[in-house]
Amino acid sequence: MSQPQSPAGTWHRPMVARLASEKHRAATALELFFDLCFVAAVAQAAGAFEHELAEGRVGHGILGYAMVFFAIWWAWMNFTWCASAYDTDDVPYRLLTLVQIAGALVLAAGAAEALEHEDFTVITWGYVVMRLAMVTQWLRAARSDPEHRGCCMRYAVGILVVQIGWVARLALPDDWGLPLFAVLVVAELAVPVWAESAGNTTWHPHHIAERYGLFTLIVLGETITAATVAVRTALDDETALGDIATLVVGGLLTVFALWWLYFAQNAPRRLTNLRSAILWGYGHYAVFASAAAVGAGLALGVARTTGHGHLSDHAAAAAFTVPVAVFITLVWVLHHRGAEIRSRNDLIHPTAVVAVLAMTFTPSPVLATGVIAAALVAATLVVSARARGGADLSED
Repeated sequence: MSQPQSPAGTWHRPMVARLASEKHRAATALELFFDLCFVAAVAQAAGAFEHELAEGRVGHGILGYAMVFFAIWWAWMNFTWCASAYDTDDVPYRLLTLVQIAGALVLAAGAAEALEHEDFTVITWGYVVMRLAMVTQWLRAARSDPEHRGCCMRYAVGILVVQIGWVARLALPDDWGLPLFAVLVVAELAVPVWAESAGNTTWHPHHIAERYGLFTLIVLGETITAATVAVRTALDDETALGDIATLVVGGLLTVFALWWLYFAQNAPRRLTNLRSAILWGYGHYAVFASAAAVGAGLALGVARTTGHGHLSDHAAAAAFTVPVAVFITLVWVLHHRGAEIRSRNDLIHPTAVVAVLAMTFTPSPVLATGVIAAALVAATLVVSARARGGADLSED
């Protein structure tokens, strides 16, 4: 039987499901603290990614970044969905969440080593700490919530088995590393699908949408921070001030536009069933990863302007334009494709994506990308206004 959250700080209470229809459900202070600590891992991954690209190890950097960011995103996502259904906010729940935060900090400490040197020892142990704490949460829920016990036990067993695989991977030869990583990723992704087939957990659509939105804000904020650090360092080179100013203006226009595009949609309206929730939730891997990569690409552009790094001009530009294009594409797919407005309006976002990618080969790719992103925002506002006007006329 579902019930609302207990008063904050209660020593112990049964971990039963919260109501999916609960009114005014919002992120808690503990969830915000959890997100804030995860930004350390995002920053380390993005910084190491930038370093790999600057050294000309593009393929190695992209692969390593994708692998490291999976660990960050997946641990965050699993906590978020579990908390949406079972956040009791009692002392055991808080302590287990703090353990997960500690694991996230260990993961952050190992992110650079994993990405640059393919040493996943530290990052694996940090990840496993987080996931084992999650197993304990699911076991608590299974004990207290008979209605959803089968689902909770599947989560606990599935996560535990996969963690054994991650630890075993450390002892295997290096040649096995990448193939086994792919197998374990598939296994991780399959656990929620398998578990929810035994009876859906009572996740809250508005709460989930808010949590994803907050993490998007944090990642975009990290992009601004990374760019600010790069610009501050570059200001010592007075001969490049004009080019740096162009990068700053273009970068700000881009990040502001990405924020606008993401939050222009009614995300809870998309989360109507398990299938849509899985697609929406999993799709945010690329949303978060590309948002963080935008900051790395902008910092790389600043370094290139001041004569640092080993990438060509076009490669350095692509480090910025490609993640921007990925972000716009995923926001369009996850949000706009489910909207009522279709037909020729569906061409706005794909056209903008093609234009952004084309800007890779222009003299000022960052500024040009910012202008296109701002134009995309303006176009979507015009389309929305016309759609509302047409709806009002039809009602009259």
